[in-house]
Formats: sequence, structure tokens, C-alpha cells
Amino acid sequence: MYRGRFAPTPSGPLHLGSLVAAVGSYLDAKAHHGKWLVRIEDVDKPRAIAGAADTILKQLETHGLEWDSSVLYQSQRDLVYQHQLTQLQKAQRLYQCDCSRKAIRARSAHYDGYCRNRQPRTSPYALRFVNQNPVHEFNDRAHGIITDHSATVSEDFVLKRRDGLYAYQLAVVVDDIEQGITSIVRGSDLITPSFWQLSLWQELIGKQPQMMHLPLIMNDDGRKLSKQNHAPPIDSRQASQNLLIALDYLDIGLKPEQQQSTTTEILQLAVQNWRKKWHITGR
Repeated sequence: MYRGRFAPTPSGPLHLGSLVAAVGSYLDAKAHHGKWLVRIEDVDKPRAIAGAADTILKQLETHGLEWDSSVLYQSQRDLVYQHQLTQLQKAQRLYQCDCSRKAIRARSAHYDGYCRNRQPRTSPYALRFVNQNPVHEFNDRAHGIITDHSATVSEDFVLKRRDGLYAYQLAVVVDDIEQGITSIVRGSDLITPSFWQLSLWQELIGKQPQMMHLPLIMNDDGRKLSKQNHAPPIDSRQASQNLLIALDYLDIGLKPEQQQSTTTEILQLAVQNWRKKWHITGR
């Protein structure tokens, strides 16, 4: 059965760009008669803002985006991530790296494997994955075949940071596997990390999920709409209008006579339009 998810970082409330990602992942799950889960990606604990997770969940509810299982919080899963690291360590797929970002940039535009064959250091160090079989190509449902043979995609990426925090690349894959996620629908800004994550999927369970990367919303300066770029939060008092705007960005806008509907009706119509746009048939 199809299982999808929306996994926001609680560094602030949802903005229009994150709503588009939420709506796209929700519609794809419902169009496939599947389950839609919500996960709070607060593995980077210093970035999490107190109360932001609750605000995000309330925003989703107000917009009619109801999830199908209990919400998973990454900040509560350190033992799970450490267990996976221990297994990778036993398989000799990890090594210590004490390189700073400045030192890496001084040598190359990407991490060059400098510490792979060095002796362990006593100073704080990261744990890197030995990326010996990197994924260079995957079939994206929105973009078709995406290929990247760059050194960045091939690099040994971090699974535990020098500050002791578990890395996003580890947490997202471990959680997706545990939650039985079959299809990942998210923004196109995550295409490069997808190569790393698919490499880790392949290492851990020998298979990969379906991928679909949605178009990004850009601001007036041509930058991605994001919290870092001070994108304004969505106004939940305008939930129906927000959904209609999101559907226009997803290229499945409703007809004028349908636009006075409730959030529930809008989403029901949007699921039908999503099925047509992406040629989804059957149950």
C-alpha cells in the first residue's frame, strides 16, 4: 500500500512554499488511496523553535490536511539513530572525520574523502558514511530520469555531526524505512540530498522509494521561498484561499465555480485533478 509523508522542520510556522509541499504530498497519497503521515523533523534540535511544531500541526488541521497515524518526532529518536550507526560501524561503513567546513573548502568544492584512511582523532569528529556505491540516477515522477555524476553526489556524507547531533541524511532515511514510506513527494530543492539518501536506502534495505520533486515557489529576488529568506507565514483564517493558491502552483487549479468550496470540498476536487494530471488509475 502507498504510504507518503510530509516532514516539516519546526523552525517556524508554515509558509506558502511549505504548504505547497504539504498539499502535493497529501494529494498524491489520497489519489493513490494510500496513507499520509506527518513527521516533525526536529533532529537539528538547536534550529527547533518552541511551539513551532504545534503551530504547524494546527495549520495543517485548519487547512483540512489530516494525517493517518500518530506524529513522529525525530528529537525523541536518538536511541534509534544510534543503533543504526552502531550497525553501520560494525559493517565498517563509517569513519571519523575531524575536518572543518573551512578545511574542506580549502581543498575542494566538495568533501574529498580526506579522513577515510587517517587515524581517529581525539578532537570532536563527525561520522561519515563510506559511500562506495553512490546512486547517480533515479526516476523522478515529475522530472523523469535525473542523473548526476558529480563528485558531490559521490562524496562520503555525514551521518553524525561534529557537535554530536544526528545528521538529517541519517534520520530521514531511518524514519522513512521504519514508517514504511513508499513514495516521497517534496520540493525540488532536495534533489541533491535525494541521491545521498537513496544510496543509504540501498545500503540499509536494498531498495528505494518512489521520488517526486515538486516545483519551488520563488520570491521577488529569485530565491526559494523559505523561512531563512523570511517568507511570511500563511494566514490560517484564509485556509480555502491558501489551498487554491497552492493548487495553482501545483498546476491543478479549480474551476471558478468550484472556488467557493470548503477546505474539505477543495481537497476532494483537487484529488480528482491530481489523478488526472498524473494519470493515476486503480486502487
